[in-house]
Amino acid sequence: MEEIKICPIEAAVNLIGHKWKVLILRNLLNTNHQRFSDLLRGITGISQKMLTQQLRQMEHDGLITRKIYAEVPPKVEYSLTELGWSLQPILESISLWGKDYLTKQGKSLDDLVDD
Repeated sequence: MEEIKICPIEAAVNLIGHKWKVLILRNLLNTNHQRFSDLLRGITGISQKMLTQQLRQMEHDGLITRKIYAEVPPKVEYSLTELGWSLQPILESISLWGKDYLTKQGKSLDDLVDD
């Protein structure tokens, strides 16, 4: 039987490579926890359906937790797990690379939004 080799970069991209997942991680890294409506407002262009799908997948993958409060109306908050928090230095590096790239493309740092 042939041994299956696993590429670490491929494994990471499979886990967080979707555009919306990285932006959800960014928002949760900046605030510790957020409600669905806060995430929806904080991520330009994402639909409710897509946000729901991505949050479910991220919870399944162990990146985030979902806490339900027994209130009326129901209150649900999302936060990062230890695995999710372990991505902080990687996202900080991506942000630094992105700033450098945008600067080289002639963008002013004043035009950038905060991470």
